Amino acid sequence: MKSQLDAILQREQAVYLDSLTPRRDALFAEMESYSERNHIPSSDPEVALFLEIMAKAVKARRAIEIGTAIGYGAITLARAMGNDGRVTTIDPSEERAQVARDFMRRAGVEARIEIIQATALVALPQLSGPFDIAYIDAVKEEYGAYLDLLVPRMRSGGLIIADNVLWKGQVATGRLLSPDQKASTESLIEFNRQFTEHPEIRGLILPFGDGLAVGIKI
Repeated sequence: MKSQLDAILQREQAVYLDSLTPRRDALFAEMESYSERNHIPSSDPEVALFLEIMAKAVKARRAIEIGTAIGYGAITLARAMGNDGRVTTIDPSEERAQVARDFMRRAGVEARIEIIQATALVALPQLSGPFDIAYIDAVKEEYGAYLDLLVPRMRSGGLIIADNVLWKGQVATGRLLSPDQKASTESLIEFNRQFTEHPEIRGLILPFGDGLAVGIKI
């Protein structure tokens, strides 16, 4: 989630684009309020819309998400894929998993989503693909390791999407918002290079939300 509207864009552009984002339904609006109130990172609405569009565009049926949080991304993917779709989402937090399950139940997609309560670096090696779409939104210092584990589990033509890769503007400028952001910022700089130069990915970085890495497995 971006820290402010104009974290990575000029303010005039950010305000204009935000005004064009479609209204969310009541459940998503409630989830956004819950995330903000409880200081739990969650996907920006425009990122969720992008996930929906991409899942439909590639006719995804199997999705993998790293970082469940309260279920915003998983619900988006499950809704986009329809009754035949299945989402596997990974998060080590029992508390967040309980909250996510409640939102998933209310969204009517609980039966189509599997929550694995473990760290992604432990869970991913035990999963087999191929997956049609992957969404990364978890520990920033581990993005590179996630990518190494995900690529062999994606189908040819499958999409990999990673959130927060411009990290509130810090990645491009090198100006840290606080000293504790140093490791995550440096890791994301390296991840962006790894992603865009990966021999099995055709990808780029998009400047919306908090920055998205988007690539197709070739």
